Amino acid sequence: MTNDTQQWTHLQPDIIAYLQRIGFTGDVGVNADTLSRLQECHIHSVPYENLDILHGVPISLEIPRLFDKIVTRRRGGYCFELNALFGWLLAELGFEVVHYFSRFWRDETDTPPKRRHHILQVTLDGERYLSDVGVGGIVPRRPLRMMELEVQQQGSEIYRMERDAEFGWLLCEQKGETWHRIYSFTEEPQLPKDYVMASFWCEHAPESIFKQLAIAAIRTEEGRNTIAGEEFRIFTADGVQVFKPETDEAYREALKTHFGIELH
Repeated sequence: MTNDTQQWTHLQPDIIAYLQRIGFTGDVGVNADTLSRLQECHIHSVPYENLDILHGVPISLEIPRLFDKIVTRRRGGYCFELNALFGWLLAELGFEVVHYFSRFWRDETDTPPKRRHHILQVTLDGERYLSDVGVGGIVPRRPLRMMELEVQQQGSEIYRMERDAEFGWLLCEQKGETWHRIYSFTEEPQLPKDYVMASFWCEHAPESIFKQLAIAAIRTEEGRNTIAGEEFRIFTADGVQVFKPETDEAYREALKTHFGIELH
């Protein structure tokens, strides 16, 4: 028995399995440090990916099915899967979690965008945090305080939360001297069943980006790995390595090497 499992004896086996899946170690106290480490471990361990949708495998948002996919079979998922399960983990550990819908603005040409993103609010000692492990692009690796206009820097990335009379909270990123919207949300708590229709649209609508090409992304210690269609991109401090596997075997090997995904 490891030191971690010795101090986790009060936790259920499925919670321990989840913590091990994301490579989390140490104390699991209900505090800002634990929340931050959980989120960062998650986005470095569990890939964002749409491969089930692309291959016609039905998506389930039921927690037991998500646990089997993400923890037991070590797959990834997209926002409705990843944040549903991560929110469940946080609640099981004792965090106060509220689930919201958001409108995803980044790279969106049809504005205002539809509500098609699942995010989490976590409250600790009266302070609220935005937590999200379900985005394929670059977003905060650690939770952000929900403080209007407070600039919050994470490495080379700079964020702030703004308020809008119509769209509520806006998560914004700084590019040069300009602030750009990533997504927006209002404070209307959602139930698990509220995400079913939006997820169904993403899974089945012909115009859904998730039906059109393979998408995957995961943070790494050196940068991030992504897939767009047939193209793999490995980002490090030295630049970007781009390649397209030439065979099905090479594709599966690249999935396993760069994302930890094994397709069966």
